[in-house]
Amino acid sequence: MKKSAFAFTVALALAAVTGCASTTTGAAEPTPTPSVSVLYACPTMEGAHLPPECAPYDPDAAMAANERYRDRMGIDDEARAAAEDASPDIVAVLRTAAAEKELSAVEVAALLVEAGALSPQVRAEARSVFFAVTGPKGGCLFGEVAGTSVSVEVGGYILDGGCLPAQ
Repeated sequence: MKKSAFAFTVALALAAVTGCASTTTGAAEPTPTPSVSVLYACPTMEGAHLPPECAPYDPDAAMAANERYRDRMGIDDEARAAAEDASPDIVAVLRTAAAEKELSAVEVAALLVEAGALSPQVRAEARSVFFAVTGPKGGCLFGEVAGTSVSVEVGGYILDGGCLPAQ
C-alpha cells in the first residue's frame, strides 16, 4: 500500500471510530457554523439605556468592593482594652521624638520597639510615616507620625491580613 493510500485508510478508520464518518455519498452536507454572542461590560448610568450586547455593572460598587481588603475585622473587648492601655506609652514615645525632628520610618520602627511593640510595620509616604503593631492581646494599634503630630487608633486586623494596609 502506498503512503497516501495508507494515510487515507487511517483517516477513514479514525473518522468511523470517532463518529465523523458519513454513510451518504454524493454532495457534502453543510457543516453548522457556531454562533457566538459577545457581551461587553458597560457601566450603568442614570437615564441611559444600554444596548443588548452590554452586561451592566455599577462602577462605584465595583470600586468599593475593590477596596474591601482595607476594611478591619471586629475586635473583642479584652483585646481593645489591652491595646488602649498600651496606646499612651506609644504616643508618648513618638510625640517626644517627633517634637525634636521629623522622623524617618526606621526611627519610628526603633521607637515602637523601645515602647514595647513587637514586629512593628512602618511605611513612609510623602511627609508621613504610617505604622502599625499588634496589640498585647490581639487587634492592632495603628497610626501616623506627620511632623510633630502623632495619631494612634485601636482596631482589628485588616481583611488583607496584618495591621497596616498595603500601599
